[in-house]
Amino acid sequence: MLVKDVMSTDVITVDRDASLRDAVGELLEYEVGSVVVVSDEGNPVGIVTETDALKAGYRSGEPFRETRVMDLAHRPVITTSPSATVQWVARKMADNDIKKVPVMEDLSLVGIVTLTDIVWRLSDIRAEVGELSSAPEEWELD
Repeated sequence: MLVKDVMSTDVITVDRDASLRDAVGELLEYEVGSVVVVSDEGNPVGIVTETDALKAGYRSGEPFRETRVMDLAHRPVITTSPSATVQWVARKMADNDIKKVPVMEDLSLVGIVTLTDIVWRLSDIRAEVGELSSAPEEWELD
């Protein structure tokens, strides 16, 4: 199964100069767990999650409008392509202890794949693996 089969194409982004208040506003408005922080060119330069926002507010005690998203964004951003396998991106997530991976096609942000996306499709992924593992029995040698 490929990333394009499980990714979400509605990626919520904020500008690198945005405040934490801006990011939290997007989290709440779109009911998502993270926002991708993008450069002026639209390239991912960080990710801010709900947990990041809560920790920043608790630890700093500063108003959210005074905290810049780039001060707490996870960097560097690990990305994938729509044609990568779900197994490959899941391994990258595990190896890097991350739960969200922006999807890039050439230089364009086209989606995001999350651990939740993968979990929701787990039965399909298992079925595909089962089909692939039985395929050699069906092959004939000449």
